[in-house]
Amino acid sequence: MKRSLSPAFVALLLCYSQSARADEVTLVAPGGIRAAVEQMIPAFEQKTGHKVKATFGSGLGTKQQVARGEPFDVPIVQPPYAEVLASGHVIASSETPLASVAVGVAVRKGEPKPDISTPEAVKRMLLAAKSISYPDPAGGAAAGVSFTETLKKLNISEQMQPKIKLAQGGAAAMASLAKGEVEIGLTFISEIITEPGVESVGALPREISTPTGLVGFVSAHAKAPAAARALLTYLSSPEAAVVYKATGLRTISITFAYRTGRPSNFAGSYFQDLAADTTRAS
Repeated sequence: MKRSLSPAFVALLLCYSQSARADEVTLVAPGGIRAAVEQMIPAFEQKTGHKVKATFGSGLGTKQQVARGEPFDVPIVQPPYAEVLASGHVIASSETPLASVAVGVAVRKGEPKPDISTPEAVKRMLLAAKSISYPDPAGGAAAGVSFTETLKKLNISEQMQPKIKLAQGGAAAMASLAKGEVEIGLTFISEIITEPGVESVGALPREISTPTGLVGFVSAHAKAPAAARALLTYLSSPEAAVVYKATGLRTISITFAYRTGRPSNFAGSYFQDLAADTTRAS
């Protein structure tokens, strides 16, 4: 006599099968990709049964953690990262471009949006502002490092010093803006559009601000390499591209020609080309 399995028993078997292969995957990444990754984690966990434990920090801090060999299965870093590849703590062949993010300008919700369409317009806006806030570059914040370079390119670093209120990260800069403590806020667009009380004006022009890349790896010491690869694959999937777009990032696809010998090529020539196509928020 042929017997069929009950639906409840089949569901139990599937649940057991999934739990038997489930692993915890640890990830470390810069704050610029935080909103996107946090949105994707539940879908990845539901799809694969794996669990993700994510840690976020500054761009420089993340690279230093990976280069020191701290135990993360999937590190996401910003170019250039010759020290990460040279450390031997990541699998170089797993190098996967995920997204790029531009530094943007924000104002308090409801306030007029200034013209930032050209470098000269940005210069006028900054000189006219009574106060501005952006992430402290001394702490390794990539958005802060990038905007410091923008001030140098505009040749107004010294003039802006009395107006600057440095913040511990993009969220803190936006909180200061939302409270009315400063007139203008600057950080990665992905850190602007997720914060209440502020509005994005748009990305800085490519001539004075190159978007920052975000590239993932599988750790050479991953406790569960297959699960780590699955997470990295998901973070570079079409489903992920939708989330990146919604959180102010832009997906990228490139074959790396530089590796350890020419790390500046990626952050330089490619992202200069990329910036030309960066969509500015309105």
